[in-house]
Amino acid sequence: MNSRRWRRRHNSDVAELNITAFMNLMVILVPFLLITAVFSRLTILELSLPGPSDGAADVDTPTLQLEVVLRQNGVEVADAKTGLLKVLPRMNDEESYDLKGLSDYLKQVKANYPDITTATILLEPEIDYNSLVQVMDTVRVYSSPGLIMTPAELFPDISIGDAVAAPLAAPLANISVGGQ
Repeated sequence: MNSRRWRRRHNSDVAELNITAFMNLMVILVPFLLITAVFSRLTILELSLPGPSDGAADVDTPTLQLEVVLRQNGVEVADAKTGLLKVLPRMNDEESYDLKGLSDYLKQVKANYPDITTATILLEPEIDYNSLVQVMDTVRVYSSPGLIMTPAELFPDISIGDAVAAPLAAPLANISVGGQ
């Protein structure tokens, strides 16, 4: 009977769990993972398709329906009602658009129409995504000069659409073929 009690008492002793090595691993691993983690910021722009134009606008109030047409050979700034306002050809390197010139011109437009916040960006079919994003950023905001360059709002409500084909040059008149 004595041996039975001794076994029961010996079996009832709980084995101690040694987690020191695991805790050391966690102390090293958690800061390492936090330092090497990539913290990315996701920016979402709300865009809409251009709406149908209604002809019921009041004639006395000057309104602007700003369109920025992104073409292979440059950027056109236009009013949907009155037509073309400014043409900005591509830069000398033919790789980039004149974004500074576009920003400067849009600042003048904003000064004339401070209440307008909408703009439509129209694209030709072969325009790359990077060019679209650069023009969108230029149309939305500009850097305000001062001690610290702070972004100022231009036309933040952007719609995107397809550009119509560029108008062809007028045909040349009085051209004779074959020496006639």
